[in-house]
Formats: sequence, structure tokens, C-alpha cells
Amino acid sequence: MATETTSMTQAPTGDTTATQQMTTRRGRWIDHWDPEDPTFWRDGGHRVARRNLSISVFAEFLGFAVWALWSIVVPQLAAAGFSLTLDQQFWLIAVPSLVGATLRLPYTFAVPLFGGRNWTIISALLLLVPTSALALVTTRPETPFPVLLVVAALAGVGGGNFASSMANISFFYPEREKGKALGLNAAGGNVGTAAVQFAVPIVIAIGAGVSLQRAGLVFLPFILLAAFLAWRFMDNLSHAKADFRAFAAAVHNPHTWVISFLYIGTFGSFIGYSGAFPTLLKNQFPEISVSVAFLGALVGSLARPLGGIVADRVGGARVTIVAFLVMAVGALGAISALRSHSFGLFLSSFLILFVATGVGNGATYRMIPAVFQATSANRSQSVLARKAAAGCIGIAGAIGAFGGFGIPRGFAVSNAMSGSLQPALWIFIGVYLVMAATCWTVYQRRGSAIAAATI
Repeated sequence: MATETTSMTQAPTGDTTATQQMTTRRGRWIDHWDPEDPTFWRDGGHRVARRNLSISVFAEFLGFAVWALWSIVVPQLAAAGFSLTLDQQFWLIAVPSLVGATLRLPYTFAVPLFGGRNWTIISALLLLVPTSALALVTTRPETPFPVLLVVAALAGVGGGNFASSMANISFFYPEREKGKALGLNAAGGNVGTAAVQFAVPIVIAIGAGVSLQRAGLVFLPFILLAAFLAWRFMDNLSHAKADFRAFAAAVHNPHTWVISFLYIGTFGSFIGYSGAFPTLLKNQFPEISVSVAFLGALVGSLARPLGGIVADRVGGARVTIVAFLVMAVGALGAISALRSHSFGLFLSSFLILFVATGVGNGATYRMIPAVFQATSANRSQSVLARKAAAGCIGIAGAIGAFGGFGIPRGFAVSNAMSGSLQPALWIFIGVYLVMAATCWTVYQRRGSAIAAATI
């Protein structure tokens, strides 16, 4: 097998010069990768990592966009000739989140198995399936609901992309820079939700009538471009191995399940409200264009880095508690808006909700390494704590995404049983208060095991 050896660093060690090399094999496999070495990183490693990150962000952006595609397609189905009940509409919104959440764990292990570059190509090309299927079925209003449900479920592959993308980028960066790199990768993906909700209403309305198939077709060239860029410029790291011990350590640590519970409330709420918001607007305020729905996902995405920054200063647990309380206030405002049929109050209340979910996302993610380090008593336990924290990130990311299924289904059940969305919002308020109390009890209450640490 042909190899290409590229000199990366030449670091003097006494009277000799130690040459560290990055060896690239056919298929863009890198055999030597040591980002923790400052010289290696300075003399070329960071450029390779940044190149892989930039393409990963683009691919992750498309993954989130496809994952959220049905959230903006569903409110347009009636104009395209489809006749669906509100319950059926919410099923079409919820099922991509269910599939995406389920795929996150296996997608995490795909990177060590296939290689980060190779899996980015595969996972990008898989997005052609849900987009092409959507373009086909939306031209046929007679399509049975079960078929629509299966096609909507296919969009879940976009949600799985998040886990593999984050896992891949984590292998490229040193510990000191992982937070920033993963934050950029996650933010790029989250913005895809807002972008699709902004662009699709414009694309399908070009010309006369509603050409809903364009919602799928418009993605095809971008997906092919992402696959090409990954093939041409990304790399596989041969040292990237699945660390099953990290997952085992995380599974047996109770903090994994506490944080996963909290992440359902933050990230799950972001995905759930992002999916449901366009349909809520269409049904509650039909006089308002659904095109404004993208504002929710946009402010939520932009608020995520802010949550991490503030959490670095005052602690992730404190910020997470405040985020849950603000989310409860936003839901109260939405209830008041429904009672008064005030669009202005409804929009502002949901924007408050979205900002709080974004801030909570960043803060809760920041808690993970802090919690596991705070519970380690010595250096050997500290190493195990880092492994458990890595496993917790994968588990919490998967479990949290199930909130994207629960919120739309909660609205559907609420409407079916009472003819109103208000009971669902009251339940969400109660859950947020329970989550805030849980976070305070475990991580902030005086006398708790790790209250002295800045979590």
C-alpha cells in the first residue's frame, strides 16, 4: 500500500533532533496524530484539524437542516392538497426526532469503525434518501399517511449525524481546545434548523402555487458538495478507537443520568419547540406567515455559545437552573398569549423559551467535564473521570434528543384531550421546575456532595 510521509515538526531534544511525522496512507488515513504536543500542533496539526472542522460544520449544518425539514414542510401540506389531522401533523414532526435520537449512539461508534472522513461521506450521502423521498411523496396528495410517516422518519438520519460529527472532531483537537471546536461544530448544526425554516417557505413559493417538492430537491446539490468536500479534503485518524470503557464508566455513574435528564429539558426542548413552532403558528395564528418561525431556532442556536461562556464564569449548574426558570416563564407567557390570542405575546414568549433552551444547552454541556472532575479524588480517578465524561456526552446527547419527540406529541395529546395546547404547556412548566429543583439539589444545595465545586 502506498504511503506519503509528511514532516510535521522538528523538535530539538538535547544534542539530537527528534522528528515527528504525520504519515498519510491511501484513503487519507493519518497514522501519527498528537495534538497534545504543542510543537506538533503549532507546526501543522492545527491547520489539518481546522480544515476537517470547517467541512464537518458544513456537513453537520445540512444534517440538522434535513432533520428539521419536516417541521417546515408539515404546515405547507394543506396548501399542496394534503388533508391531515393535527395529530397526524404532529406525528410527522415528532418521528424524525425519535429516529435521530435513536441513531445517535450507533453513529458515535461509526467514526472509529469506518474513519471520520469516510463516515462523513457516507452520512452525507445518506441525506439524499430522505430529501429525494420527500420530493417524491409531496407531489402526490393521495399518499397514505403511513407512507408519509415512513418518509418523515427517514429524516432522522440527519439527527444521527450530530453524534458522529462531534465524535470525529473530538479526536482532532487537544483537550485545551476541544470545547471551542465542539461548540463551533454544534452551533453550525443548530443553525441549520433556523436556515431550513427560513429558506424552504421562500423556495417552495417561487412562481405560482406551492411546489413542495422543491423542499427536498434544493438540498441535493449541497449534499453532493458536502460529500465531495469530505472526500477531497477530510482525513481519517487511525488512532481514533471506540472507547467502550468510557461508555461503561459513564453508564455506571449516576451523574450521567442526572445530566441526561437535564439535557432532555434543554436540548430536547430546543429540538421539540423548533419542530412544533411552525405548526403551532399555522394553527393558532393562520393570518401570520409561517416564515417567521425560523426566528425561534435562530435565537436558540445563537444563545448556545453564550450559555457556555457564562457557565465558564459562574458555573454551569447555576446557569442551567436559571435557564429552566426562564423557560417556565416563557411557557407561562405562551399560555397567556393563547388565552388572549395575542400573536405578539405568543412570539415573544416563544423567543424567550428558545433563548433559554440555547443558554441551557451550552451550560449543561459545560457541566459534564466539571461534574466528573469534581467527583475524582486523585490523579488516577481523574483519568477515569475524563473517560466517563466523554461517554456521558454521547449518552446525554442521545437521550436529550428524545425531548424532540416528547414535546410535539405532548401538544398533540393535549389538543386531542382538551382542544387546547394549554395543558401541555402547564405540564412543561412543571417539568422545568422539577428539573431546576433537581439541578439545585444535586449540584448547588449546601451540604450536597459536590456543592463546594463550581459545577
